[in-house]
Amino acid sequence: MLIPQPVSYAPAEGRLTLTPQTAVSAPAEIAALLRELLGPATGLPLADGGEDAELAFALDDTTGLGEEGYRLTVDGTGARAVAGTLTGLRWAVQALRQLLPPQAYAATPVTGIDWTLPYIEIEDRPRYPWRGIMIDVGRWYQPVSWLRTVVDLLALHRMNTLHLHLTEDQGWRFEVRSHPRLTEVGAWRHESPIGHENIKQADRTPHGGHYTQDELRELVAYAARRGVTIVPEIDLPGHTTAAIAAYPELGNNPGTQLATGTRWGIYDTVLNCDDATVRVMKDVLDELVDVFPSPLIHLGGDEVPPAEWSANPGAQARMKELGLTDPEDLLGWWISELSAHLREHGRRVVVWDELVGRGAPAEAVVMAWRHQDKVIEALRAGHDVVATPCEHVYLDYYESDAPGEPVSIGGLLPLEKVYAYQPEPGEPAGDNRVLGVQGNLWGEYLPTVGRAAYNLLPRLSAVAEAGWGTRTELGDFRQRLDVMLRRFDALGVAYRRPEPYSAGE
Repeated sequence: MLIPQPVSYAPAEGRLTLTPQTAVSAPAEIAALLRELLGPATGLPLADGGEDAELAFALDDTTGLGEEGYRLTVDGTGARAVAGTLTGLRWAVQALRQLLPPQAYAATPVTGIDWTLPYIEIEDRPRYPWRGIMIDVGRWYQPVSWLRTVVDLLALHRMNTLHLHLTEDQGWRFEVRSHPRLTEVGAWRHESPIGHENIKQADRTPHGGHYTQDELRELVAYAARRGVTIVPEIDLPGHTTAAIAAYPELGNNPGTQLATGTRWGIYDTVLNCDDATVRVMKDVLDELVDVFPSPLIHLGGDEVPPAEWSANPGAQARMKELGLTDPEDLLGWWISELSAHLREHGRRVVVWDELVGRGAPAEAVVMAWRHQDKVIEALRAGHDVVATPCEHVYLDYYESDAPGEPVSIGGLLPLEKVYAYQPEPGEPAGDNRVLGVQGNLWGEYLPTVGRAAYNLLPRLSAVAEAGWGTRTELGDFRQRLDVMLRRFDALGVAYRRPEPYSAGE
């Protein structure tokens, strides 16, 4: 009853019972993870043991299982896992945890439960190296505790990437010590929109918050222990109203004091093309890469209207210098300038698909979001691609059109459509490849943790299996999902309960 379904899964008769005497033999990081994940609910000490330990997790570089594969066997002698990397062993730990009763996910001791594992042989590895979820905290600040919960949910599903969207027109959430007004001013707005139909109405309530660098370093370490990489995003040169409200000199209208954005949608406000503004964004990235060790850094590049560049003398001068005739091509210049800077830090840039054909650096990873055809277009342009098309994996969409659903941004994306998604296009695209699949949770209409969780779960489970590449029949998935919901209950996270399944779906 695992999600995602393992590549090879062979159950056998019998069960192994974990007791206070059950010992562990494993690399230090893996032994610590076992205790951290299993100890709170079971109360088992899982002490260090020797060769005869019942839980034995070992590195073996001859397994041929790749960077994230593992082999897990449970029988009368114990539970044994082998993998070529610590990441593979971490996924073996998560698989073992799913084999236990769902109460194993509780944060406090649970009594009256037999902590048993079924006899089984699993050999497993993911199809795609990128299996992620994007969380938008730019529009609504969410507490670090919720981000830790998201990390836990990702690791539970053997997903390895949390894409953290840190800046928006409506809020700048990343502390930049060299430019403190980005959070002193840009992290706050004086009101927020109310609902869909009353978009011109506002709640008249200030909203804001930001993450300190120390908080984010702790989150990065928490995620790394679970095999999850956090890929940060500083969205530019559009979606930067909050930054320009903090420092008006970054904008195209000198002397005009903007307020941090208070409505949803696309703003004409964009960064200017002055050398000083590029230097500020390089300062931002210098501090960002010091906090986030991810080899990939997201620079956004989506929804950048050219109107201000068309009217700004500095932008026009930059176009002339570069030999450009279309102001929209300044988007590619912006991203190339900062991509080169990130390259000096040994990092690679990720961008949204608007950069395809607009001067995206050759090495840029493209997140294709504007429908599945953009996946193919980005591949044909020679980019590695993370497939995240809105019609398949935008989890801010409604899951149902039934009366009573809480307000979401729009669209309709039922669980079964997420589960049916296949990231790989049907035609070959040369040496470049689809790196993986990612679900996106944009935040406009998800102001609380509860609302975010309602849209995220259980569709995250469907994204996980699409990324692992072991999709089965929907009925089988729904049966396994019933057990996953019990794990969510034990974790204490909110979710949307799926409609009853019938074989005719």
